[in-house]
Amino acid sequence: MEPERKPRSSTRETFQSIGALSTVGISFVLATILGAWFGYLLDKWFGTGPLFFLIFFVLGIIAGVLNVYRTANKFIK
Repeated sequence: MEPERKPRSSTRETFQSIGALSTVGISFVLATILGAWFGYLLDKWFGTGPLFFLIFFVLGIIAGVLNVYRTANKFIK
């Protein structure tokens, strides 16, 4: 007896899921870096200390976490 083969659409869905999940880490890091960069620019422009850098760094992390949460919810359901 030969083992049953999975349909081709299942393989396609698997690769689409892997592709979507692989972008999660990149988007998390990118959101954090963009937030920190924007805060740095504001600090430079206003001549303040690391105030805006820290605020936008934290906002970037929050945005990254929300993106991970939304993507994970798509795959959990």
